[in-house]
Amino acid sequence: MEKPILVESVRYSAVCQECGAETELCGVQALVGEALRWDVESMCPACGFALAVCDGDLPEDLRARLLSEHGRARLQVAPQTRNAAIMRVLRAELCIGLDDVRAVLEQVLTGRYSGTLPEVELLARKLRASGIEAAASRTVE
Repeated sequence: MEKPILVESVRYSAVCQECGAETELCGVQALVGEALRWDVESMCPACGFALAVCDGDLPEDLRARLLSEHGRARLQVAPQTRNAAIMRVLRAELCIGLDDVRAVLEQVLTGRYSGTLPEVELLARKLRASGIEAAASRTVE
């Protein structure tokens, strides 16, 4: 069964690189299957200059805008899950070492591990694929 696409977006204003007029940008982060994708697009209403940027790691300013607009999502795992099983997935998916994975595991077990909804849902999908009951949920802060 194909997994649904999960998308978060944000609109914001900036100055056109070409003419200096105010233009609106649309930033998107999406979880497509097992991959995170992002892009930012704009088209200046004054001069028609168009911009589309994507690829690589999600820029911190776009991530901050998404978190500000939509809030944080938290990762939840079933309490009876073995820590070693969670740690294996965390190490593989987050590309972190043993020392760092212990700190992240503590955040996961206490409900403090958070990020954008697409980021957290990807990790939840990876945990579920390993047989670990996990969910991403929006938090109220």
